[in-house]
Amino acid sequence: MDFLIANFEAVLFYTVALAAVAGGIGVVTLKHPVHAALALLETFVMVAVLFVLRHAEFLAAVQVLVYAGGIMVLYLFAIMLVRFKGMRPDEVFLSGIAPLAILGGVLLGSFVAIGILLGTMATGEGGAAAMRAVGDELPGNTEAVGWVLYTTYLVPFEVVSVVLLVAMIGAIIFGRRDAELSKPGGEVKP
Repeated sequence: MDFLIANFEAVLFYTVALAAVAGGIGVVTLKHPVHAALALLETFVMVAVLFVLRHAEFLAAVQVLVYAGGIMVLYLFAIMLVRFKGMRPDEVFLSGIAPLAILGGVLLGSFVAIGILLGTMATGEGGAAAMRAVGDELPGNTEAVGWVLYTTYLVPFEVVSVVLLVAMIGAIIFGRRDAELSKPGGEVKP
């Protein structure tokens, strides 16, 4: 019992980390899309708990509000809009645009890699240096995150916003129910 009391933070960290990894494995392995989305929600919440354990309360709040709240609602709407049952295999995968999708993926991956490389090579102060006193007062957690995000990591932040925009446009394109996408000849289904 003394070991548990002495190492409570480490035991809690490894338990929550194991739950987060289990949720991530569940996202990949579960066949039903709603179950996979719930496993993703569990992963988001466990990552927020890990942020709290590392004394990053602002990041934990953002994790819960943005990811566990907003992104999960977006995923669930996408799951509800896409009809999986009753679709033929040739309707699920748009093989006519596969080369274009591969080229777009390679270009997007190159864009992200260049953005991250430029962001890490950018001059600026980050990490613990952001917690230095500004004027006469020490900034808090929120101010330090904002300072580092918008100075040192501005380029990767903007790259992530472009990636999210591309993902949203892709979800709109794949989620729409256009008659010409339903049948090969462009005929409208009755």
